[in-house]
Amino acid sequence: MTDHGHELAFGGFLTPAAGRPNQVVALATLCEQVGLDLVTFQDHPYQPGFLDTWTLMSYVAAATDRISLAGNVLNLPLRQPVVLARSVASLDLLTGGRVELGLGAGAFWDAIEATGGRRLSPGAAVDALDEAIQVVREVWDTGRRGMIRVDGEHYRVVGAKRGPAPAHQVGIWVGAYKPRMLRLVGRAADGWLPSLAYLSKGPDELPALNALVDEGARAAGRDPAAIRRMLNVTGEFARSSTGFLAGPPEQWVEELAGLTLAHGVTTFVLGSDEPRAIQLFAQEVAPAVRELVAAERTTPGSGARDVVQEQAAAGGPRALAVTPTPDPGVRLSDRRLWDETTRPTAPPPPAGHVYPARAQAAGQHLVDVHDHLRQELAQVRDLLEQVRRGAVSPGGARAALNAMTMRQNDWTLGAYCAAYCTVVTQHHGLEDASVFPHLRRADAGLAAVLDRLEEEHVVIHGVVESVDRALVELVASPGDFTALQEAVDLLTDTLLSHLSYEEHQIVEPLARHGFFPGQL
Repeated sequence: MTDHGHELAFGGFLTPAAGRPNQVVALATLCEQVGLDLVTFQDHPYQPGFLDTWTLMSYVAAATDRISLAGNVLNLPLRQPVVLARSVASLDLLTGGRVELGLGAGAFWDAIEATGGRRLSPGAAVDALDEAIQVVREVWDTGRRGMIRVDGEHYRVVGAKRGPAPAHQVGIWVGAYKPRMLRLVGRAADGWLPSLAYLSKGPDELPALNALVDEGARAAGRDPAAIRRMLNVTGEFARSSTGFLAGPPEQWVEELAGLTLAHGVTTFVLGSDEPRAIQLFAQEVAPAVRELVAAERTTPGSGARDVVQEQAAAGGPRALAVTPTPDPGVRLSDRRLWDETTRPTAPPPPAGHVYPARAQAAGQHLVDVHDHLRQELAQVRDLLEQVRRGAVSPGGARAALNAMTMRQNDWTLGAYCAAYCTVVTQHHGLEDASVFPHLRRADAGLAAVLDRLEEEHVVIHGVVESVDRALVELVASPGDFTALQEAVDLLTDTLLSHLSYEEHQIVEPLARHGFFPGQL
């Protein structure tokens, strides 16, 4: 199998636990915040312990802005193809092209039959999936004249109207392991999405399975390169290696890059509900895998590791090309909670220090996270305006603010700079793995800056709480927005000032030392 050159993509595979719906949504939001391309959910409609996957996807789509969504994979025997095609197209239109279609032929037939589905033999299940893909493509093909007519043994469509067409060319990804299914993937699908845990020989099984996909493609007159090779992966991040995808991030990087270069896998979907694992996968593993694969594609045969080492030896980028976001300089409140003139500054970087691509990415990540917080601050101000206009109730605004604060505390800054977490989490959980202790150990000259940042974190947390208290007061005494406006203005002043100060002081140290030991 050769590398067909598809752009690499990385995603999350989350458990849709009905007992923890808020956590599932928070994890999906985290996947977007840390930079993953895709978030997916398993689909078992007969499982009462799970949220309905399609309902969950629709909810998460509304709670996110950029990340793509897919079932991994949707249970075809319990989802009628015409309705499913229109559901996918509708959500794709509503999200501006962020939905993909993962399909499975069915596996747990006792449960499927108990829920009202038809029990099918393995061969019949493949035939049904083949017919369903035809139906879905016919529904989406609005450029073709005439009604839809598919006279299949399992799905018959006799005159349904076409449409709607999705916003983008939705990929149909099939989970498959057996020869007939694999040939069907090559003949009719856009992607092959197996799980590494289901391959008895592990990665060694991929060449034979890929060959069957290729065989199906060629028999249908298709280029095998048209089928994206994908993989659900699980593993463990640890200090030392204990097996395949069980070890430090650097090991994951080499092993996943190897799967791309040797077996053509270009989409990796991490099965994990652990926030730290998701963050490491997105921010440490994914960028480095892209770098290694790009290096090998640029210089075939030299070996990805050798190319990266040669680039480092050549110096790479000499200057740090990350630009901190400036303080807007405008103050909306008359109150000042700290004296900006007393802020300490970080020591200058070593002369002539080289910043390779991975270092640049580490520095840029802090700016990206802060830019997200700036966007959510703008949402807070927008919510206030909506309350003033009567577009949303004060109680609704309070719930939205609380949801954003939780995302900031628990999933974003808690892992990287301990912002807003000093009081809330009392140094528990993700605080233990925050970046500040690492930077203190790496560079003693940063101590004064880090002390000041931690002090400002405490202050900002108090301001966030004051906004919430003002919203509570507004519910009790509607109509008087004075206290709420003052609290939001003070939050704007303190947060934007703090974010800019932090970026100017520690973006460069992060580009030298990383967010944790061994990252760079």
